[in-house]
Amino acid sequence: MSEPRDPSDTPDDPDAFDEIVDNETHRDPDLAVIEAGSRTLRTQAGPPQGDPVPSRPEDPELDAALREVETELSTRWGETKLEPSVTRIAALMDVLGEPQRAYPTIHITGTNGKTSTARMIEALLGAFDLRTGRYTSPHVQTITERISLDGAPISAERFIETYRDVAPYVELVDAREEYRLSFFEVLTGMAYAAFADAPVDVAVIEVGMGGTWDATNVIDASVAVVTPIDLDHTDRLGDTPAAIAGEKSGIIKAGATVVLAQQPVDAAQVLLKKAVEADATVAREGMEFGVASREVAVGGQLLTLRGLGGEYDEVFLPLHGAYQAHNAAVALAAVEAFFGIGAQHARTLDVDTVRRAFARVASPGRLEIVRSSPTVVLDAAHNPHGARATAEGISEAFGFSRLVGVVATSADKDARGVLEAFEPILAEVVVTTNSNPRSTDVDALAALAVEVFGEDRVVVEPRLPDAIEAAITLAEEEAEYGGAGVLVTGSIFTVGDARLLLRRG
Repeated sequence: MSEPRDPSDTPDDPDAFDEIVDNETHRDPDLAVIEAGSRTLRTQAGPPQGDPVPSRPEDPELDAALREVETELSTRWGETKLEPSVTRIAALMDVLGEPQRAYPTIHITGTNGKTSTARMIEALLGAFDLRTGRYTSPHVQTITERISLDGAPISAERFIETYRDVAPYVELVDAREEYRLSFFEVLTGMAYAAFADAPVDVAVIEVGMGGTWDATNVIDASVAVVTPIDLDHTDRLGDTPAAIAGEKSGIIKAGATVVLAQQPVDAAQVLLKKAVEADATVAREGMEFGVASREVAVGGQLLTLRGLGGEYDEVFLPLHGAYQAHNAAVALAAVEAFFGIGAQHARTLDVDTVRRAFARVASPGRLEIVRSSPTVVLDAAHNPHGARATAEGISEAFGFSRLVGVVATSADKDARGVLEAFEPILAEVVVTTNSNPRSTDVDALAALAVEVFGEDRVVVEPRLPDAIEAAITLAEEEAEYGGAGVLVTGSIFTVGDARLLLRRG
């Protein structure tokens, strides 16, 4: 694996391409050609601008075309209906010419923190002048968020074009298989095809659910990342951390490097056993890498990270919560492993480049402030483990004298566990619903909330806009006006709806 370059070496014009290749004689010649080409492309494209979450297309015709694609995709099995197999996605990759083999990959599984970690990995790789593709799910507001190139979601035009390109092959596979390709399988095929077409130097791929039979698992990633494992999707993955780890360990491939976040003991044992069976190299948080120190800073936190090759100090991360610091440590180790650090190379990445990369990381819907007076914070915590991490982050980063919650969960989630995690930090909770058909019935959620909070601390508003308004009113009743806040949480769908209302409305 080649060594990363200083981004200041980026050429100012395409004519520099041959010169770069000629100067890279000490490196793998094929990778030198790829990286030289990507630097030229990135110079022409420029850095991504604006909100990392795209809005709907303003052009009515383009918006209608995107909605047509979304409607066609919606006729397929949704992301909660699964047939545990990679048979169909493998068949699609075959007829598409195996696009997922055209670039190296970093594969990410786990229960919480996958998307934030993927965004950090993407930022680091991009800072070292590699052209990146990122595939994450679910989306916050718009389906195009799921497929990103060079740190920015693909355009609606490109999303539609990619869908139309793969549609005939999807129909071919549908006709051959017992079940049609699912919504997630088609999107996965689109992402892999888009990355090959770009082309990217490396793809950062987040699993949809589990690992072994997840649709993304038709890649042989050189780096497999496992973020913290906890109980979620227990009906499909198992009801213990060990059982869930067994499913997620399926992304560990022969000879790969496995980057493990801190795990429950039984989950760690399963993952390590799988790594040994695959003859994979293991890097464990708290052992080979980790967070050496962290302190709360204005707008985020200041970190010293211990990587596989050494320490990186004075790293500013514009995200709140200890869990994001741990995500940063995992992301850094994953990128070091991708560049061969800790194995072939005993050194660190360029620390200034690492600092620049982390300083521009964004993670929409994760302790995201979208309004002030009173402060409104959005967070996509949807299971007890994530909710506890969010509660700790809120308590550490914000000095709220009174915090009001707005909670809408999905029916297949542990709503009681989420409410119990937030109860210590919320003065009142407004229970509601979101736009997703799987949103928990508001009366059922209210009954749970009364059991957890007591009747006097629970307000019921069936519509999310009314719930947010009610929460803001309650927060404004606080005598110390500036010390009140509102937390909107419980589901990525709740956060997406609220983001539209508060940032775009």
